[in-house]
Amino acid sequence: MHICLIGGIGPAATDFYYRRLIRLAAEKDRDLDLTIVHADAPTLLANLTSGDGAAQCGIYLRLTERLKAAGAENVAVTSIAGHFCIDAFAEISPLPILDLTKSLSAWLQEKGMTRVGILGTETVMSSGMNGKLSPVDVLTPAGDDPKHVHEAYVTLVQSGAPAPELKDVFVRAGRALVDRGAEAVLLGGTDLNAVFTADETAFPVVDCAGIHAGDIARYI
Repeated sequence: MHICLIGGIGPAATDFYYRRLIRLAAEKDRDLDLTIVHADAPTLLANLTSGDGAAQCGIYLRLTERLKAAGAENVAVTSIAGHFCIDAFAEISPLPILDLTKSLSAWLQEKGMTRVGILGTETVMSSGMNGKLSPVDVLTPAGDDPKHVHEAYVTLVQSGAPAPELKDVFVRAGRALVDRGAEAVLLGGTDLNAVFTADETAFPVVDCAGIHAGDIARYI
């Protein structure tokens, strides 16, 4: 199947999906038929901040029409923050959408998790992944942590470089969530995969983008 990604939001996230799908295709001993189109990270962040889902859906629609003309059979958005308008986009998309929030919700329930923390953009955190993980309880950072995490994440997306001072912000906020009872912390921004690795974290994390990529790989 011809797999298609809306990438560029941000570049590090696109690179993560690309490399992961290459690896999964190799494990399956299958050729990877893949097309990636480029969306703009600053534009997405502006639409996310202003809550302009219609504008972002318009961008997704134009890109997906281009993908369909190239022979695409489905489409996935390589940005967790970019899923803020995914339901509205699903209503107008000319292709089936491989929705990260659905993949993640199913995975959490399969693992029997009942309470998780979350890191990412302010919108992703405050909405608990757009409210789509019920019945799992999603804890959000407290106090000034949401502001600090959001600012650090935006800097990470724009630079693509996980500087030590940025990692410190995420680690402190993640530890606080675990101290409040989170069984694990959701990496609610794809670029966080550049900061956290499974063997280096001081607390359990859930690789949301990795779960999504694994579901996409089922179509290889």
